[in-house]
Amino acid sequence: MTVDLVAALGRDALTTCLMVAAPLLGAGLVVGLVIGVIQAITSVQEQTLSFIPKVLGVMLVFLLVMPWMIRVLTSYTAQLFLQLARFAGS
Repeated sequence: MTVDLVAALGRDALTTCLMVAAPLLGAGLVVGLVIGVIQAITSVQEQTLSFIPKVLGVMLVFLLVMPWMIRVLTSYTAQLFLQLARFAGS
């Protein structure tokens, strides 16, 4: 395996990981900001109030984007298996 091939594999793995994780992290961020604004407006500064809405928001987004996530991960894995001979031959 050449250094360029290893770098390309790492870049593709990182890109796929970020693509799959971005919707879930974004949902947690948006829900956290909304709850933070609501807490600031109402002057309720309880740290545990934002936990349940974040979990529910991330779970909802996960259920909505799960088919897309599975397609992305399946295509990435299939691409790796198709290139396996090239990796072993290098």
